[in-house]
Amino acid sequence: MTEVRSHGRHTPRHRRGSESVCPHRGDPALELLDARVGNVPSAEGRESREIATIGVYGVGREACRQEQQEAFEIGVGDGHGARTDSAGDRRLLSTAILGRLRLWVAVPLAGLLAALFAVLPDDAQASQLVARNTSTERLTVSRDGKALLTYHARGRLQHVLAWGAVNALKPTATRKQNAFRVDYSGGSGVFGRPVWRTLRNACGRYRGPSLPWLVTACTAPDGSHWALQRWQRSQANFGLPPWRAGHGAWELRLSHWRGPVARLEAWLDWSYGGRWHHLFGRLTYRGQPVHGFGTTPTGDPLDRYGRVLSVDTYRSAYGPGWRRENGFVARRPNGMFCYGFVPHRTPSGQLRAPGVGKRYRLATSGPGVTPDVVWEGVGLQDYRPSDPGDQAYEARMNDLQQQLAAGSKPCHS
Repeated sequence: MTEVRSHGRHTPRHRRGSESVCPHRGDPALELLDARVGNVPSAEGRESREIATIGVYGVGREACRQEQQEAFEIGVGDGHGARTDSAGDRRLLSTAILGRLRLWVAVPLAGLLAALFAVLPDDAQASQLVARNTSTERLTVSRDGKALLTYHARGRLQHVLAWGAVNALKPTATRKQNAFRVDYSGGSGVFGRPVWRTLRNACGRYRGPSLPWLVTACTAPDGSHWALQRWQRSQANFGLPPWRAGHGAWELRLSHWRGPVARLEAWLDWSYGGRWHHLFGRLTYRGQPVHGFGTTPTGDPLDRYGRVLSVDTYRSAYGPGWRRENGFVARRPNGMFCYGFVPHRTPSGQLRAPGVGKRYRLATSGPGVTPDVVWEGVGLQDYRPSDPGDQAYEARMNDLQQQLAAGSKPCHS
């Protein structure tokens, strides 16, 4: 059996163009231990003498071989998600700032907050993610386009104000992708007063398309739509149980758009002459491909255009029900993606069988501030090389992959 390692040793440079990300182990990563940091210091961190321990660990992995499966973990603190305490959506520290450090540091929480928030932008780096592990969610939208999100998180009632963005731009290196301005104080931080106390709803019955994982939605007087969706984007890969903070968290995500949402298309076939089950497709928005312009060594998009696609498998070798298989980004320049269900080596050294399932589910957060979208399909049987039907189907799928590739490198047939 060909062994496909999901973790390596040496960190490659940031990937550009249509090259996909590789599996990883020990990539630069950041976790906040024994304390939680919010836009406003939490009850655990109000004393200046309290310590927040930051762990910066690992810097290396090996480059991809042809038969290595691209893989990476989507975790708390990445540029595609909110902070660990559900209070925000800006990364705490970036690998670009940390470089290739390998160290453990402990700093006073007050000093850490002052250093961090002095350089954080006013708008959300991941434009849709608002909070994690929420309840009692409500959405109110004013006539002038300010959305008030009210919810409970960590035992506290939150009033969050978001505004200033609609739809998505097509990928460009000259402009930042659309993103909400977000005020977690309900208006006091930006407008100098608690806007949430006087905001009146002008958003009516929802008249938009059907959406997955919908919490609530409405249609504004100008015809645009607002929606809250809630799903478990961050999970441990390869059907493993949660092994770090944030795995399995329920993410609350806000969107605002007019017209169509992103289109996620996917097909199933086999690769390497029928040896492995294979998933391929493309992500587009209004007929234009959705892609970013580079990723970190861990596969985290370096810009607001990149989007992570998460693959779940149902009734597979991992067990009953839905389990997370892996995650990857759509490729530049055509928004295409390819994924093979192959064996993986876990960080502990365990060899995991291919996550071939009865069904598959592919999900991603929408481009810009558009809604999250999902594709779901029935799995295939193992390839039968002597079966004319399987031969003809695989030939059609290979032709389709060539068409989707549109001049870039196609998937392995």
